[in-house]
Amino acid sequence: MKVINLVENTEGNRDCLTEHGLSFYIETTKHKILLDTGASDLFLENAKTLGVDLSQVDTVVLSHGHYDHGGGLSHFLKMNSTAKVYVQKTAFGEYYSIHEETRKEKYIGLNQELKNQEQIVAIEGNWKIDDELFLVSRIHDKQPIPKTNQRLKKCVDGVMVQDDFLHEQCLVIHQGDKNILFSGCAHHGILNIMETYRELFGSDPDVVISGFHLMRKHNYSREDVRMIIYTAKELIKYESQFYTCHCTGEKPYETMKKIMGYQLKYIHSGDCIVIGTEKKHKVAPWSKYVAGVAVLCMTISILVRNKK
Repeated sequence: MKVINLVENTEGNRDCLTEHGLSFYIETTKHKILLDTGASDLFLENAKTLGVDLSQVDTVVLSHGHYDHGGGLSHFLKMNSTAKVYVQKTAFGEYYSIHEETRKEKYIGLNQELKNQEQIVAIEGNWKIDDELFLVSRIHDKQPIPKTNQRLKKCVDGVMVQDDFLHEQCLVIHQGDKNILFSGCAHHGILNIMETYRELFGSDPDVVISGFHLMRKHNYSREDVRMIIYTAKELIKYESQFYTCHCTGEKPYETMKKIMGYQLKYIHSGDCIVIGTEKKHKVAPWSKYVAGVAVLCMTISILVRNKK
């Protein structure tokens, strides 16, 4: 199975441009899939650069109803009139972001004009597309959710309320003996998504590709640091290879990498992953001690950096 990052926040392939957005092209035995469409038509330009023919895509999945994951949908539909586009029924809600300093509201939802487009398949809850593809949306919140969600709202009957992210869904691909879990931003929290996956399938995915929504534009608080560290320490307990990107943030990634080592990698704009040789990762008995040292070093480093 081949996974190509068509657009992301950071540069990988020098010939590919970047933006605050996310889009993956995925080739499986049965399907050619587009997971998210970035914020603009940039994913189309990068696809041409990488030799990816998006007119052959048969399945599109929008991970949730934000513009940086579905802003390019109208551009895709103009060049592909056959692919089915799977979204949760609430994906076309009125979603907003509140600026951390100015407190101004910014609309970050999808283009409402596309809601009734004939290629859209609006679903509710978990959904089996076929034996290869499964959508997971009923994600519990037993574990902490990212604090960065606090500035994300939805408008209901003219009233601004906290977004509950019922519009978020994850894509699970069963390919041979491999199971791959994709999430866009993991607004429900990557730990809640992992636990929900275990409850549904009774095992750990071989590969997880997801943003972790830990990024801040400004300084990270002590609570932020604790959340980043806790997430990394919990993820190393899983027998999975993790790839992250987009909303994780470079500083949180550096912190998590110190703890997770080879079990965590970053996928940049234009990067390609060929899945088929990954092995389940056993938790080494000494890993908690290595993680402990990394936690102490990174906590001091980030807190010192914040004081500068």
